[in-house]
Amino acid sequence: MGLTSNKVLALAVLVAVLLFAVTVWLWPRLARRSWRAVLGRVGLLLVTQLSLFASVGLAANNYFLFYGSWADLLGQEQEMGVVVDHSAASRNVTVVEKQKMNVPGGDRPEIGGQIQKVVISGETSRIKSPAYVYLPPEYFQPAHAQRTFPAAVVLTGYPGTAENLLKGLRYPRTAYEQAKAKKMQPMILVLLRPTVAPPRDTECVDVPGGPQTETYFAKDLPKAISETYRVGKDARNWGFIGNSTGGYCALKIALHHPEQFSAGAGLSAYYKAAEDVTTGDLFQGDAKLRNRADLLWSLDHLPQGKSSFLVATSKQGESNLRGTLDFIKKVKAPARVSSITLDNGGHNFGTWNREIPPALVWMSKRLSAA
Repeated sequence: MGLTSNKVLALAVLVAVLLFAVTVWLWPRLARRSWRAVLGRVGLLLVTQLSLFASVGLAANNYFLFYGSWADLLGQEQEMGVVVDHSAASRNVTVVEKQKMNVPGGDRPEIGGQIQKVVISGETSRIKSPAYVYLPPEYFQPAHAQRTFPAAVVLTGYPGTAENLLKGLRYPRTAYEQAKAKKMQPMILVLLRPTVAPPRDTECVDVPGGPQTETYFAKDLPKAISETYRVGKDARNWGFIGNSTGGYCALKIALHHPEQFSAGAGLSAYYKAAEDVTTGDLFQGDAKLRNRADLLWSLDHLPQGKSSFLVATSKQGESNLRGTLDFIKKVKAPARVSSITLDNGGHNFGTWNREIPPALVWMSKRLSAA
């Protein structure tokens, strides 16, 4: 059973309850002052506390998805186990695994769609990153065999895992439900984390002498996906969405690359590249690069394209309210900006799950098929 399995959580809770009951039942018998009784009390308290801690930890992990598997919890890098067919080295997208959707009829792609685990290689950046691709049911239906679909890149925060986007934030399930309800058009989602050079947080910039992360997301990834799936190559076919660091990246890439992305949505985004121990020296003392990574500076000093932006914040609970209001004020035509402002909502999955459905609907209205 997997770390995030509900069966594991239920078993841990059951064990904790049973140990608590055993402790209450045996405590009178262990009330003596002998060393055996003392050891018995210590032992019961210890195992009961450990089981309670494990239950709470598993529940928190199931909600926030800090760790996606037992290997992840033990500090092992999951991607190291991916086997790539090198006979297809010329391909920029390698499908590693196909997963069914957890929806009615999900075992049939033409009814529930499909999630493909892939490895996306960048021709120019030379970056290779694991990702998930969500394909809607229409992609597999004969009536739509010649149809192309709009696509959106979806990023987690740092140092999140791509699995967060499937389980905790439920992007594919939400896209499926919104399309089924006719609130949005069917879209392909490319889901991954911004950490394409782990463990370094590159803030989606091209680091001088280092990882060319902006090039990977802005050029390599759309090209690879368009050559593999039925997705157009024009800006009107592509959007970018993310939360936290992923939200900053989404806004940054859409702002600086309107020729590739016509829409960018930042949920709980910040507006200036972080510089700390996780990032290292991103700009090598280059003030121009540092300024360009400041989205508010870019809006004031660089030409604005035709991209549409969506920014999300809350009046209480988020630290980005002031920056979000400044971003809105600085967006000028031909660019457009929309916003989601919750009354309350912290920097967490609960808040983002309230913003993702309307954000996907918003993005769907700004993208079109080829």
